[in-house]
Amino acid sequence: MSEYYLGLMSGTSLDGVDGVLADFSTTPLTVLAHASAPLSASLKQELLALNSPGANELHRSALAANALMRIYAQVVTHLLEKSGVARDLVKAIGAHGQTVRHRPQFFDGTGYSLQLNNPALLAELTGIDVVADFRSRDVAAGGQGAPLVPAFHQSVFGRAGETVAALNIGGISNLTVLGPDLTDDVLGFDCGPGNALMDAWCQRHLGAPFDADGAWAASGRVVPDLLANLLADPYFALAAPKSTGRDLFNPDWLATRLENFPSLTPVDVQATLAELTASSCAASLQGYGVASKELIVCGGGAFNGHVMRRLQAHLPGVLVSSSQAHGLPPLQVEAAAFAWLARQAVLRRTGSLQKVTGAKGARILGAIYPGFTD
Repeated sequence: MSEYYLGLMSGTSLDGVDGVLADFSTTPLTVLAHASAPLSASLKQELLALNSPGANELHRSALAANALMRIYAQVVTHLLEKSGVARDLVKAIGAHGQTVRHRPQFFDGTGYSLQLNNPALLAELTGIDVVADFRSRDVAAGGQGAPLVPAFHQSVFGRAGETVAALNIGGISNLTVLGPDLTDDVLGFDCGPGNALMDAWCQRHLGAPFDADGAWAASGRVVPDLLANLLADPYFALAAPKSTGRDLFNPDWLATRLENFPSLTPVDVQATLAELTASSCAASLQGYGVASKELIVCGGGAFNGHVMRRLQAHLPGVLVSSSQAHGLPPLQVEAAAFAWLARQAVLRRTGSLQKVTGAKGARILGAIYPGFTD
């Protein structure tokens, strides 16, 4: 019997909403449809602004969440139309929401991770049960609340008898290392910036949302002193479990470090930012002495040919490949992960890994908002 779940994801890159409709009655899961929708320029700007303190934040956050849910609902409609699956056959939607603050363990020892979301509105718009708020239970249990995808990576990329690594390059990059015994031998953490700094710099200087294929970065030269300055941030030296976001790696962070390099050309800064992403991700894998022969890359960064080539250069004994070659296209992986997390919640199964997040134990993640039947 088919077991349909929807997963929706809008990540730190802010490049839009990705959604999948997946059937979990097969092993591995079968993605029946993928759909995406862009964020309007005004909504993207508002979501970026809400990453920092500002006036009337509560009101603006609520309206931004409502606008995001309407885009989520559009993606749900497209997925159902493309797949031909009836709405009432879908068990639940896993809706991540848009992270605007991520500060686990700060301030009072617990901290928080805040995603703009209105799952009640999404349930009303779609008539399907919605599972949301995936991170806060792990944070409440003393964890980082991130990354959440390693448990899913284990289910789709793990191989008995082999060590395999998976790297998601979104706005922030995160690494998963899957041990050979397919149990709890999993390591995962945020490496540092992925596309966020490169995208912001490209937008500022070229007026383009991203550096297509990394061509602009590839035409510049890496500035060793600037790269060393960027890598000197204490985050890179922290031991796992650890997680980060735009709270740290944002344009202000970069501007402060560029103050000592006033004469650099924009293209050389872009080349150095690309090298920052590639080198920090590679160092994350190497730093734990992992004997992985393959690195599976997903997220938007998998389409950046320059970053992929730099990763391969830093990891000469490792095959760097796109998740496309492993049956799950790069832009489907995180959305599929939240479909999987929704299923875990519905079945009251844990969705986190204690070794990854540092929580007191694995927890059932997410709150369920019932759809309607009238």
